[in-house]
Amino acid sequence: MKFGVEFVPDVKYYELEYYVKLAEDSGFDYVWITDHYNNRNVYSILTILALKTQRIKLGPGVTNPYHINPALTASAIATINEISNGRAVLGIGAGDKVTFERIGISWEKPLTRMREAITIIRQLLDGKSVTFSGETFKFNGARLNFKAGVGIPIYVGAQGPKMLELAAELGDGVLINASHPKDFDVAKESIEKGLQKAGKSKEKFDVVAYASMSVDKKREDARNASRIVVAFIVAGSPETVLERHGFSQEAVNKVKEALNNAFTKGDWPGVAKSVKDEMIDVFSISGTPDEVIERIKGLSKAGVTQVVAGSPIGPDKKKSIQLIGKEIITKSK
Repeated sequence: MKFGVEFVPDVKYYELEYYVKLAEDSGFDYVWITDHYNNRNVYSILTILALKTQRIKLGPGVTNPYHINPALTASAIATINEISNGRAVLGIGAGDKVTFERIGISWEKPLTRMREAITIIRQLLDGKSVTFSGETFKFNGARLNFKAGVGIPIYVGAQGPKMLELAAELGDGVLINASHPKDFDVAKESIEKGLQKAGKSKEKFDVVAYASMSVDKKREDARNASRIVVAFIVAGSPETVLERHGFSQEAVNKVKEALNNAFTKGDWPGVAKSVKDEMIDVFSISGTPDEVIERIKGLSKAGVTQVVAGSPIGPDKKKSIQLIGKEIITKSK
């Protein structure tokens, strides 16, 4: 099992630098930095991190082919690869419709756009001159003037069956926002279909649980720290996922109502109270190191090969990163 950690660049760069260096020293293999227009620029942050680390692999988790042209993405990740001496990885997904609407971008043909973007990026990173006439992108002899991108792994953010299949067909790995083995059991069929279509071996394909994680020696502290994050996950989960885990619409509506009250009245304690313990069990990996190890074993049996510790990581980020390294990573490899 490989281990990654996700950070949002919504804090000062030197805070991220500190936590990423701590993660590297604690044995994490990957660091993924989210890419949203309203936070600090992902490639600026990755540049700093590339210069300040030695071993850990790093990349956007995830960028998208809507607000950034594939040629610019190829150039940016190849630059990070050069600066980091070959440690770059590219996470790319279809993005968020609501976010795009805020900046005047239409979220159209996500599968087509992703397929075309990945195809173009691959060719550019391989040093090829790209002439491409697709539904969403037109290229006429574009190429990079430097060759720092050859061999950069591409990970595709995916949830639905068609995008999962595309990820397996075109990517080196898939980033799935899920924490429970059931969700990966369901995803397995689409992944295998994509691998077969491309004639690829599953042993060389990285299936990543991009999970909400909260770890502490005190079980309740760990679980309570994850409640707000879990509330957002519950509110944004497709109906099929909620039904899979047996959550009633009534329970979900209570979480949504609590979130609305939090935004309008500041009642965040009400959000925490609205989240059932079963929701924490399903939509996060939260608890003591031993409990987290047991969940990771279950994920491994479901085909997961990398677990990413996403927000909140724990009630005390520094202690939790060190705890994951000492008590989980060392015992899971």
